[in-house]
Amino acid sequence: MAEGSPTWSRRIRTFARTYRGFLSEIVLAIGIFLTILAIGAYTPLMNSAPFSSIDSVTNQSASNGPDYNLIFVIVGPIMVIVGGYLVGAYYLARRRFEHLMLSKSKAEFLRNLPEVEDLLWDLTPADELRYEEKKVELRIRR
Repeated sequence: MAEGSPTWSRRIRTFARTYRGFLSEIVLAIGIFLTILAIGAYTPLMNSAPFSSIDSVTNQSASNGPDYNLIFVIVGPIMVIVGGYLVGAYYLARRRFEHLMLSKSKAEFLRNLPEVEDLLWDLTPADELRYEEKKVELRIRR
């Protein structure tokens, strides 16, 4: 391995931090999709057109195969909860960070410096660069 090239785990962490908002929305969307499939499999909706054809593929219990709908019942709501938390945490941190970055007052920025640094854990590397630029702009050494 070359001295300057990052490891795979470092690349994955960088990718996950860079696309945090998008990935959290994907987790939420997959959870909603799996929950809809679970609802369609175990409610009277199972007789409607899209759910009956999907159920014929995901439920192989008639031929002694696996019933993947049971997995959808468990995994779907868990992914909705986790995805909802990730999306909410990201957008709340984004909103608060944007508010703090608009501050023109050095005193207000210094007062909120620990909060901004905590928010950076939930945001992207580009936001860290914006934070560093703001510190240079306000002439803050730290």
